[in-house]
Amino acid sequence: MPQSPDTNRRWVLAERPKGEPDDDTLRLETASVPTPKDGEVLLATEFLSLDPYMRGRMSDAPSYAAPVEIGQPMVGGTVARVVTSNNPNFATGDRVVSFSGWQDFAVADGTGLNKLPADMAHPSWALGVLGMPGFTAWAGLREIGRPEAGETLVVGGATGPVGSTVGQIAKLKGLRAVGVAGGPEKCRHAVENLGFDACVDYKAPSFAEDLARETPDGIDVYWENVGGAVFDAVLPQLNTAARIPLCGLISQYNATSLPDGPDRMNWLMGQMLRKRITMRGFIIFDDFGHLYPEFAKEMGAWVAEGKITYREEMIDGLEQAPAAFVGLLRGEASANA
Repeated sequence: MPQSPDTNRRWVLAERPKGEPDDDTLRLETASVPTPKDGEVLLATEFLSLDPYMRGRMSDAPSYAAPVEIGQPMVGGTVARVVTSNNPNFATGDRVVSFSGWQDFAVADGTGLNKLPADMAHPSWALGVLGMPGFTAWAGLREIGRPEAGETLVVGGATGPVGSTVGQIAKLKGLRAVGVAGGPEKCRHAVENLGFDACVDYKAPSFAEDLARETPDGIDVYWENVGGAVFDAVLPQLNTAARIPLCGLISQYNATSLPDGPDRMNWLMGQMLRKRITMRGFIIFDDFGHLYPEFAKEMGAWVAEGKITYREEMIDGLEQAPAAFVGLLRGEASANA
């Protein structure tokens, strides 16, 4: 269903999910298109980025950011066009990156809006490889992973927007890049299209053995997007002084309790102590926001020169957002995205 200039559709949080979001989690509402005041602009959403962090914003558990309030629109990064401007810094027709969330229209005072070039060939990439996911990969790998030529890097979630970029940067830096992905099709994409040296299917019964075979010299940098069984297989392969940028734990975002089985915390801590492993979690703009101009210059050049490959999965229509989001959490995104 296309946008209507007279109606603002918006997905609001109806209730906090227990486990995986379902049909009762979000509610589609319609309202009048808001009117901008002096100093404000009216934005029409063109692209909405769906990202795993949104699951955390549905919860009211303590976190690095405030949760979405019940009855309020879901948060999310967008590329939008300025429809009406009462702000001298923006003109009607400007395209901007905003954080206006899961809705057709939003009003903003200009704070946090980043104007995009009028001739940008792929404006949606400002939400991907040239935006937050790309910046996450670039800064987290550089500042925490500290990659060195000749080392081995393993990436969980290797075909997602962050993981795929991490692996490609690692190759540019002279590392052996091994991906972890769900299914043969995604693994083929990682090797044939993204340039990984190898990719291991975490759904295969022999996953741990396959990972060990593809990392004969151990693992120096492990980019953590997943957690769970993937981390269990990685940990024994980590070398002394290995570094782990902790970006996400998508395997447990819908969990309602701790996993079954014995307490393995002492085993984990023992491995970290004996191997002198560094693991650091980070919030990209809080920790590394000052590096964004440097990222934009370097990543922009890599993309322009074809050194970084990037694909998107486009799903048409705001009404499709909840189902697409659940598919994202399940790892159902296309290998061609």
